[in-house]
Amino acid sequence: MVRSLLVIPLLAAALGGIWLARGARQRWHDLRAAETYELAGDRWPMLLRAAGAMVCGVCVTALTVLTALGAFGGLGRSGQEPDRAETVVDAAGTGAEADAGSGTGSGSGTAGRQQQAAPPAAAEPPAAAAPAAAAAPAVVSRFDSVGHPGGGELLQSAVFGPDGHPRNVRVWLPPQYAKEPNARFPVVVMQAAAPQKTADAEVPDVFEGIGSALQTGKARPFILVAPEAPNGTGHPCELVAAAPAAVADDATLRTTIAASFRTLPPGPASWGTLGVEGGAPCAAAAGLARPDLYGAAAAVSGRYDATALTQTGAEAPAGSSAKLLLAAARSDSAGLDAARKLQSALKAGPGAAAKAEVRISDNVQDFTPDRERLRLVRQAAQFLAEALARAS
Repeated sequence: MVRSLLVIPLLAAALGGIWLARGARQRWHDLRAAETYELAGDRWPMLLRAAGAMVCGVCVTALTVLTALGAFGGLGRSGQEPDRAETVVDAAGTGAEADAGSGTGSGSGTAGRQQQAAPPAAAEPPAAAAPAAAAAPAVVSRFDSVGHPGGGELLQSAVFGPDGHPRNVRVWLPPQYAKEPNARFPVVVMQAAAPQKTADAEVPDVFEGIGSALQTGKARPFILVAPEAPNGTGHPCELVAAAPAAVADDATLRTTIAASFRTLPPGPASWGTLGVEGGAPCAAAAGLARPDLYGAAAAVSGRYDATALTQTGAEAPAGSSAKLLLAAARSDSAGLDAARKLQSALKAGPGAAAKAEVRISDNVQDFTPDRERLRLVRQAAQFLAEALARAS
């Protein structure tokens, strides 16, 4: 509205300036002709018209600038305020939501990776929303890119843990995630062994092993999630191995990952768990304790408390059976011995423990321990991808 009002004086000044300029030019030609014939001429009409044309030119310039800025007498600023308010509202709405169909996020760094989350508790009755907010405040996690290992993309964010405290969570997206924008992927949770660390910090070549399995076509792509291990003990997985029934149900992690990325629905058909070396007992415990949550578990180069894990397997939820891979290098005699003892104990155990499907991999042999670990991770990725593919 403001800009349309400025157009009228702008046109009037422009037309007036043109008329005065033409008049001044005509007077100047008359004066030149008079001087040729040695006649006296009056210069004032020409000067007045020239001055008027200059004033009109200044007015045209000023009005053009004001029209472009959309500001006149403070009205332009008030005309811009609704635009800013609308932007803030949109940012608040889209910050917690991303496009579910195309897998695009609201942030520029995460565009194309995250999917739309359900609207946060706004549709729930106020009476039910208040207690939920008091128990666990709703926090939207934004995952920021931190690297591109193994041909995929690594992201990080803070997510509440089972104890209610925030912890770092890293998510590795396979290369196929960006190439297949309409596809949904299974999820593998990688267990960490050291407190306040994510598993990829302990096993930095894990992404190379998984990426190698995907590139060779030996495994179907999946999303790898690496939550930070809780604090309070120097060896979290040793505690879990001694009392695996205490494996926490990390519901917040599943909800956040499912809402932030294009994943298959959480459950044994699409979620598995992985542990390497110090994290192997945690993966075995999680797979045996909650086969209703994790459809497959792979433990690499671990040491296990066979008695405690067998008891946990026996107390697993009814109607579910664990699928477990225990892998170790051929030169790791202690690791293979621990794996065979656990397999025998589960087979002879009571209830659901005896129904657990346990495989042992002992065929990996290479020149260096790092190369052996890389190949073991590749085997674990293949096992998890196959088990989840059959389950789904």
